[in-house]
Amino acid sequence: MSSSSTSPIGGHVLVSGGLATGGLKYAARIGAEAIQVFVANPRGWALPEGRAAEDARLRDQDEIPVFVHSPYLVNFGTPSEATLEKSLASVRHSLDRGRAIGARGVVVHTGSAVSQSYDAAMKQIHEHVLPLLDEIPDDGPDLLLEPMAGQGAMLCAKARDLGAYFAALEHHPRLGVCLDTCHAFAAGHDLAAPGGVDATLRELVDTVGTGRLKLVHANDSKDVCGSCKDRHENIGAGHIGEAPFAELLRHPEAAGVPFIIETPGREEGGEPHRRDIETLKRLRDA
Repeated sequence: MSSSSTSPIGGHVLVSGGLATGGLKYAARIGAEAIQVFVANPRGWALPEGRAAEDARLRDQDEIPVFVHSPYLVNFGTPSEATLEKSLASVRHSLDRGRAIGARGVVVHTGSAVSQSYDAAMKQIHEHVLPLLDEIPDDGPDLLLEPMAGQGAMLCAKARDLGAYFAALEHHPRLGVCLDTCHAFAAGHDLAAPGGVDATLRELVDTVGTGRLKLVHANDSKDVCGSCKDRHENIGAGHIGEAPFAELLRHPEAAGVPFIIETPGREEGGEPHRRDIETLKRLRDA
């Protein structure tokens, strides 16, 4: 890569054999310049300890930016006290483990109000998540909010929905955004339309300010714009197509921001992931 303004392109990696050993091996196989990992079971509440040697290997390498994705069960907007308590513990664990491996950010889904009101959910987020942000040291990692596809009582889907979330968290300096292209498209941001990418990023900047975009989940969509369906497709094989990813990679607001694919292909040994990363690199470097 030629400069700090060039976006590294990578993927969510398999970590069999150890977080660093397996993760870096898979990254090399698919040509990843950045990686995202789970540090716990993504569909459970267990809080496993790390392995010091593996943690140090990731932390001490400076070639590949590392991000952590928190478990899918996390929901800061839940009316369940038990689920909220587990969610806070899970994200605190992800932040602690992220710091141990030198991660730049921890991605967390913005969650759902479920059966309570939107206002009640936002008040809850202010009361419980703001103190969590205050615990993060100056060297991070940042907490990156990932808006969802718009299904159910989701708290954030469109870029403008992040406004109330950022307000509830007092625009904390450790707060950032992870933009998932499939989620945004499903929520109604028509990235495939002329000017759609620029309109989406302008809405994001108008809502939360410049410099808050810290990560892009680069995923095509199996479904049409506005479907509210979160079904990822390989780059160029879905309804978004290749061209919007080229526009996104060239956009000033995304300059230097890592792109991580979460596309189908693990069951095929990573070959589709390698092709997706090659496609994005080609679009970036054209």
